[in-house]
Amino acid sequence: MKVAVFETDQWEHEACLRLQPEHAVACTREPLTKDTVAQYADAEVVSPFVYSKLDAGVLAGLPNLKLVATRSTGYDHIDLAWCRAHGVAVCNVPDYGDHTVAEHVFALLLGVSRHLAEAVERTRRGNFSQGGLRGFDLHGKVLGVIGTGRIGRRVIGIAKGFGMDVVAFDVRPDETTAQEMGFRYASLDAALAEADVVTLHLPATPQTIGLLSDREFGLMKPGAVLINTARGNIVDVSALVRALTSGHIRAAGLDVLPHEPVIREEAQIFRAEASPEAYDLKALVANHVLLRFPNVIVTPHTAYNTDGAIGRILETTLHNIEAFARGEPQNTIA
Repeated sequence: MKVAVFETDQWEHEACLRLQPEHAVACTREPLTKDTVAQYADAEVVSPFVYSKLDAGVLAGLPNLKLVATRSTGYDHIDLAWCRAHGVAVCNVPDYGDHTVAEHVFALLLGVSRHLAEAVERTRRGNFSQGGLRGFDLHGKVLGVIGTGRIGRRVIGIAKGFGMDVVAFDVRPDETTAQEMGFRYASLDAALAEADVVTLHLPATPQTIGLLSDREFGLMKPGAVLINTARGNIVDVSALVRALTSGHIRAAGLDVLPHEPVIREEAQIFRAEASPEAYDLKALVANHVLLRFPNVIVTPHTAYNTDGAIGRILETTLHNIEAFARGEPQNTIA
């Protein structure tokens, strides 16, 4: 099969060559877009990462496509309905680093709780003043975990090590696991209202997009902290800006933002073929405002990014492609 792998570093390119000679492999650092799809029109397998948006317009430019092997757990960047309608299989990497992302949650939380970014910047300037750097303990605080899948449960385990109490929300609560791990379930509103720190671990679906908006921030404790390593569009960023500006929300640690590819390449907005309604300009401005808040830490969608996790992502993806070629598809979602 002809395989095209997108958003790759050199070492990933070299690893993908193990698919040869059974398969013809092409790798590129660029994402798969409407602008680039014509170069890969003969591809039977494409392997995107999170910045390749495989909507119907892009997918229609791949007439020979049989498999989308995304190198991610999430798949909201792929038009699954189009794939199902056209007999294209989709597989993902369901488990590459639950602990990897969970550890980053606490990197962000410790960063905002101890003002680490400001503290480091001060000392680099030779300023050892402690003014304005007083933090807060995690021990004894209530952590609200929204979504108790694999990553959410890892977060709960780490939180217990810090001596935190945990209240959780999930549409499918697992009371057995809650009893074993020592946390409790509540409704979404109750969990938000009780938590000192809220951390999100949900996929982006029509039901979760914009889940936290003005109403939900209003339910949260004055001085609460938000951590998001899930998907940027779960949070209404304009509402978050308002909550931070008013002081109702004390701080935020964010590894994801809405419209991340556009923030990276904002010239896209001005392309002749760009559809104005495709971009929420208010949200883009809110993203930029968040980047400038001293009580907000934003990392560039890097919660997954460790040597071990990246290796597991690529290894699983290659196994997915090889299994599909043998007629034994695995990790399929469509």
